[in-house]
Amino acid sequence: MQMKMKMQQWQEIAERVLGGGRITDDEFLLLANSADLYQLAFLGDQIRQRLHPEGRVTYVIDRNINYTDICISACQFCAFFKAPDDSSGYLLSFDELAEKIRETQELGGTQILLQGGLHPDKPLEYYEEMLCFMKKTGIHVHGFSPPEICHFAELSGLPIREVLKRLMAAGLDSIPGGGAEILSDRVRKLMAPRKCSADQWIEVMEESHLLGMRTTATMMFGHVETLEERLEHLRRLRELQDRTAGFTAFIPWPFQPDHTALIAHTPITKTSGMEYLRMLALSRIYLDNFDNVQASWVTQGPKIAQLSLFFGANDFGSTMIEENVVAAAGVSFRLTEQEIRQLVQEAGFAPHQRLMDYTLVY
Repeated sequence: MQMKMKMQQWQEIAERVLGGGRITDDEFLLLANSADLYQLAFLGDQIRQRLHPEGRVTYVIDRNINYTDICISACQFCAFFKAPDDSSGYLLSFDELAEKIRETQELGGTQILLQGGLHPDKPLEYYEEMLCFMKKTGIHVHGFSPPEICHFAELSGLPIREVLKRLMAAGLDSIPGGGAEILSDRVRKLMAPRKCSADQWIEVMEESHLLGMRTTATMMFGHVETLEERLEHLRRLRELQDRTAGFTAFIPWPFQPDHTALIAHTPITKTSGMEYLRMLALSRIYLDNFDNVQASWVTQGPKIAQLSLFFGANDFGSTMIEENVVAAAGVSFRLTEQEIRQLVQEAGFAPHQRLMDYTLVY
């Protein structure tokens, strides 16, 4: 049962947060266990107003291209992947990639979010060729999450830094924060034992930042993790951001259990809108060195996404011209650019298109 915070505790934390200060791990747990929804919303919203006083809410026009669903990882939480011996698995041709990019650019899209399964047979040179082909279109390639980078490194026998340098030379512009799930090895061994470790995920991001590439950070919560493990995840992100300042944004979203292997043997209650908003606000409060926090309309729908703007979120994410992974779990929210702009305006904010690095599009 949630215990109410003592007024003195609340006042001390609120005063420091409102002054731009940092909360401790113990204070995070205290807020998570004892603060009510309105207290969390107040702090999250005050941080948003301090960081973004202009009242602007940004979004990006892009397309999520999953170039293959063939994957050796077989994550317990994924309803999208196909085993290598499954004849229904696919690998997009370069011609298919070109058509998807063309459609995206015709809709005003500025980037491709490029992610795929851990294919067992394709060498690093294949991905270099893919990037060179895509960059001829002039599109920004926001691609290859840390598990993919680690997979490429393992197959090629090269260090992660060398793999990153080669991908950057071929045309990789930035890296998405996918594959983080929860940055706790206990959780990762249960959910995705063949995927990169928490340390490896951090290593990919740190090396990327040191090479001058910007990335995003994510957290998929609401499955087998504890509150303390969510905190461990956020702590590792905050510590890395202190070292490199390379993350442009944080995107938390709840696990979508339908059609996944995990729910066959693990009782999981789907995260409610209220629980999502609490976690969003807690993340905004704890990650004091992140400029941007993104709402997840893809998993929560438009109305909860609107409410997110009063819990600390200042970004509405992507138009998601195409999205396959969450859709495979039975969630199929879709929004056009005009609908996003209208939702933002109805919430009392000014919508503005951005690029990956949060440069505004005029």
